Amino acid sequence: MHKYIEIMDTTLRDGEQTDGVSYSTFEKLQIAKFLLDKLKVDRIEIASARVSRGEFETVKEIFQWANEKGYGDRVEILGFVDYKASVDWIESAGGCVINLLTKGSKKHCEYQLGKTLKEHLQDIEKTIQYAKDRHFIVHVYLEDWSGGFLYSKDYLKEMLKNLVQMPIDRFMFPDTLGILEPDEVKEGISWALDLFPDIEIDFHGHNDYDLATANCLAAIKAGAKGVHVAVNGMGERAGNAPLEAVVTALHDKLKVKTSINEKAITDASRLVETFSRKRIAANHPIVGQDVFTQTAGIHADGDKKHNLYANPILPERFGRQRYYSLGKLAGRASISNNLKMLGIELPPDKEQKLLERIKELGEKKATVTIDDLPFLIEDLFGGIQVIYIRVKDLEIITRLNANPVAKLTLTYVEDDYSEEASGDGGYDAFMNALRKIAEKTKMYIAELVDYEVRIPPGGKTDALVETIITWRSPFDGTIFRTVGVDSDQILAAVKATEKMLNRLYLISINKNSEALIHNKNSM
Repeated sequence: MHKYIEIMDTTLRDGEQTDGVSYSTFEKLQIAKFLLDKLKVDRIEIASARVSRGEFETVKEIFQWANEKGYGDRVEILGFVDYKASVDWIESAGGCVINLLTKGSKKHCEYQLGKTLKEHLQDIEKTIQYAKDRHFIVHVYLEDWSGGFLYSKDYLKEMLKNLVQMPIDRFMFPDTLGILEPDEVKEGISWALDLFPDIEIDFHGHNDYDLATANCLAAIKAGAKGVHVAVNGMGERAGNAPLEAVVTALHDKLKVKTSINEKAITDASRLVETFSRKRIAANHPIVGQDVFTQTAGIHADGDKKHNLYANPILPERFGRQRYYSLGKLAGRASISNNLKMLGIELPPDKEQKLLERIKELGEKKATVTIDDLPFLIEDLFGGIQVIYIRVKDLEIITRLNANPVAKLTLTYVEDDYSEEASGDGGYDAFMNALRKIAEKTKMYIAELVDYEVRIPPGGKTDALVETIITWRSPFDGTIFRTVGVDSDQILAAVKATEKMLNRLYLISINKNSEALIHNKNSM
């Protein structure tokens, strides 16, 4: 097993084969830059040759940036056994690496190409020789390698026997249809390395049985030098091996090194989620919204007592933090942990009443977040000044053929401020007015990362709307959510925004208090 494993990301090529996904030039360039500059992957595969004129212009722009940065040999294109055509396309775009798609199973060779293995090998050699004459780095995909190993091993052996005589830099073994399980992956790669010990192998897994991560680990155990992954597991059908899970498992379970910057994984996931318009599940490992949330009260209690329910996948590794769910399964420790994060202290009897109220809401399937706590406290006990910022009055005027206008009055601590602004939509107009007030008050506003609206199935025109807004903190870059509920969609978003403002205000107060204490102690 190699101690260092190469990570090749194919989000922009294989990942773009996700149904309904098509990245613009700008989006592809931004993702490519993030993958290489911030996430630190070893290589990226960004496109297939000869797809379209538009794709050519996109690839050309990426190569222009990559070559200026010295990344040219780390950006790869899928090419075909077509002699000069793919090589010329890649070279004219500025590239120097071809991932040549060959047929790794007898079935694919005979039925898709209509050729014998001998004829296919002649075509491959001709294309590779031309690529080498152009000073290319040549990698070879054995498409349907998994099918070849399972059902036409003699064909695969003969193919490899001939390919190892050619100037190939790396062999790529794809489980094209996602049909393998870990023991089969390990057996297949071990078999190839026993026959041809000097070849360098990448494993390319698909997730049809939800085994892609396990299969990547099995490939590395068998001697593969690298694995192919995609951010958020993007890809055709059930997708490719997910970068976030594969890398974390490689680090933790196999104790091997990779180039990946773990703290950038969450941001990579959010970037791809935004540009692909494909939301990931809340329980998606590592990057899902809920995976660092403790729901059961006993778990929250255990975390207070020496982190009894923490595992090695700590949220801080990925630039995140642990949350404690507020619902019918919550316990006193859930309340205490959330209040502590807000800098709020309540006596035990009031904590218990707050817990009972939260359980009632949970039974009604209401969503309760940490930012609801100040509002619930005020509602239950009154007189406790925990709401510092409140939308006192708001009028939004929307008309045809004109931008909406928002007239906002905001109570900030004890003073009222009013502003008016227009925007591309009602909520945008509200936010523009809010920013004007923020300039006067030095009020903190988080960066909006995601905006989601939920309406109950079968909801009528008067149905309650739940708006969930994801924000990035201006203090430390952490991601958090606020929820607003109202029969009006814009007002639901306004309520969620109000919670964000109060959250940041409380954090700023705590930071100022800590700074004062630090200054006094240092005097």
